[in-house]
Amino acid sequence: MVVEAEVGELLRAKGLTLATAESCTGGLLGNMITDVPGSSDYFLGGTISYSNEAKEDLLGVRHETLMKEGAVSEVTAREMARGVRSLFHSDLALSTTGIAGPGGGTKGRPVGLVYIALAAPDKELCERHIWQGDRLENKRRSAERALQLLKEYLEGGGSQVSGSRFQV
Repeated sequence: MVVEAEVGELLRAKGLTLATAESCTGGLLGNMITDVPGSSDYFLGGTISYSNEAKEDLLGVRHETLMKEGAVSEVTAREMARGVRSLFHSDLALSTTGIAGPGGGTKGRPVGLVYIALAAPDKELCERHIWQGDRLENKRRSAERALQLLKEYLEGGGSQVSGSRFQV
């Protein structure tokens, strides 16, 4: 079974909802989620927040964060996940932000650098990856890893919706 179907079964079994905030994956994550029949039971929607303005206006990413940390950073990924969770009133949220390539990289932020964040009622998780593929491969690996991160969270007993707290 593919990871998006496994995630769907876990979300459905736990009665949880999901939203996504995508930048570098450009909607691929949402597409993978909605490829699963019945995904409307748990997937509320998502944004493709590619520009800094969209990150600020739609997701509430702080202007200061974007100016100080940049759009491709752990702080931005976390704020994107929090923002889309709030926007859709979902239990859980995933975000992706990165440099898919082939251009746009710098010495400090190379092509393939991606941050993936999960916002949940009881915690936040964020991962940093540097993929070595071409643009499409970097997007695919980012979307797949986001789903795997969510699966690991759900299988690890996470998702207590009541009485929870954020760990930043």
